[in-house]
Amino acid sequence: MSGAFDLILCLMILGTAGIALFVRDALAAIAFFIAFGNLMGLAWLSLGAVNVALAEIAIGAGVTGILLILARARLLALGDPVHSGDTPTWLWLGAFAACTSFSVLLAATVLSITPESGLDRVVAPLMPGLGIENRVTGVLLAFRAYDTLLESFVLLGALVAVWSLAPARAWPGRPAEPRMADGQMHQVAGASGRVLLPVALVMAAYLVWAGSDLPGGAFQAGTVLAGGLMLAAMGGAIGLPRSDRPLLRAALVLGPLVFLAIGLGGIAAGGFLIYPKGLAKALIVTIEYTLFLSIGVTLALLVAGPPVADSPVPDAGGNG
Repeated sequence: MSGAFDLILCLMILGTAGIALFVRDALAAIAFFIAFGNLMGLAWLSLGAVNVALAEIAIGAGVTGILLILARARLLALGDPVHSGDTPTWLWLGAFAACTSFSVLLAATVLSITPESGLDRVVAPLMPGLGIENRVTGVLLAFRAYDTLLESFVLLGALVAVWSLAPARAWPGRPAEPRMADGQMHQVAGASGRVLLPVALVMAAYLVWAGSDLPGGAFQAGTVLAGGLMLAAMGGAIGLPRSDRPLLRAALVLGPLVFLAIGLGGIAAGGFLIYPKGLAKALIVTIEYTLFLSIGVTLALLVAGPPVADSPVPDAGGNG
């Protein structure tokens, strides 16, 4: 039964990926891309990689899907028909050859790794000292905390780069309103946003709390929160804030600054990002809760784009 399920899942993944690539209608391509992301999440789940599955579904299907929907809406508002044109045969063949070569190289690399060569035997003995059981969280927040700290600042820097694209007359305004102009789509998005935003907030808080011992964590929780925020904004349930709002900027920098402050405080315990004995779990949970808020708000604003001088409501209900 498991083999049959895996075979059907693989065929569905290949099928949705193929349709998303070759269909000419942009809306259909986005729908199949979102389906592809959810199926990939199921594939990771069947492999036991629950953390990766959560990230794939939240980012690959959720946040990226919303980003593509908004991009299509804004292109329609600019008069773009949002249809793919004829692609030369040589370009298809070249893309197929490149993807095939990369897939073979990736498969050969993965298959060459033996189970005994993993880091689990190194990480497992160190986990009791942290007071948590989720080894992914332990690696991200303790054993490679430098990388995670830098990633949080890189994400913040990406938003600053996006904001820098705003014209001088638009700063510090609001991003373009992502509300749906089509009546039915607006009603669906609005009703869904009002219901799902509180659910997303509760789910995100739970993912952070569970992330200490079970699959979850700040990044997965942040993407869930970002998806809820953008869906609510698309339905008009909430409005996007101005870029100079003090509370907004506090939410953006809270996670990275708390992470950095705890890291600096660890110098007294023996080194940068070294947790004092007996306080590791409490400090890791503190970092995760502040990071999830900053990640969620930052991702939502990255999807929304830079401030604009005028925020017309895009026609998301046109045919494309």
